[in-house]
Amino acid sequence: MDAEICKNFLLVRTNFPDQLDSDGEYKFKDDGHFKKYCSGNNCSSNLEKVNAGCLYFFDEFFKDSSVFKSVANSNIDIVDYIIIWLSYMLNLKENDYNNSLNHFYTTYINNEKYKKPITGVTEYNSYKDLIDKKHDLTKVDIKDISKFYDAFKTLCEIYSAFDENTSNCTKCSDKANKFVKKYQELDGDSNNTEGTSYSKILSTLSTDYNNLKNKCSNIPTLPEVNTSQNTPKSPGQNSAQTSEVTPLSSSIGNKLIPVLSIFGAIAFFLGIGYKYSLFKSRKRSRKQHLREKLKNKEENG
Repeated sequence: MDAEICKNFLLVRTNFPDQLDSDGEYKFKDDGHFKKYCSGNNCSSNLEKVNAGCLYFFDEFFKDSSVFKSVANSNIDIVDYIIIWLSYMLNLKENDYNNSLNHFYTTYINNEKYKKPITGVTEYNSYKDLIDKKHDLTKVDIKDISKFYDAFKTLCEIYSAFDENTSNCTKCSDKANKFVKKYQELDGDSNNTEGTSYSKILSTLSTDYNNLKNKCSNIPTLPEVNTSQNTPKSPGQNSAQTSEVTPLSSSIGNKLIPVLSIFGAIAFFLGIGYKYSLFKSRKRSRKQHLREKLKNKEENG
């Protein structure tokens, strides 16, 4: 991340606000950067507007090899920030789809505009390929990823204030404290499960913050990422549903422990009983053998 990358996000936020208008609709303040991505240069539907903003980002950062290297610095982690923006924008407005990110993926990302080749770039076939190699959007919950938006905006504000000038580090301290506080909340979230999009995006945020801290040593240090080993929840599964599984598993485990202990004790005593029975049997056999031997001796005597 750098100030130039953040300027693109600021431009979109200025011309396509990250809040709905008074009628509860998405609204362009200036569609000059976006209308070319809509049919007939007219973004008539809400999703078309969001899609136009999304395509604008991909063109600005990954359009061809020149842009890929000079603007994005060949860093595909920028995709994480586009997904944060996309999730947040989609989450602003209620819709009829259970997971609108999945719907957006199948409706827009899975079409030719996102599948066209990136000229001069061999590592990634298309915008869709870039996305797929970072995230499985069919399994991502927009409500979870939307939580990153404030932290991302704050991080961009820090980079913009710093602007590659260490004399500006003192200007960043307040916003850095704000970012660290938000980061700690995100880090402690139950969705922070190893291998998920949530944990990957959190890692991208921490990497970009730490890159800045290497230049501004006076800003606070981030805690280590605290990913859990829990099974990732599917989109639409709420925290209550997830928490119900844990007590149930715990209850089963608690019930199994005494049962297994009883079986273990039974097996132990059966083993002792078997050995004792075997010992008595052998003892009787030896006595019988001695009696027969003495009897034979008397008869022969």
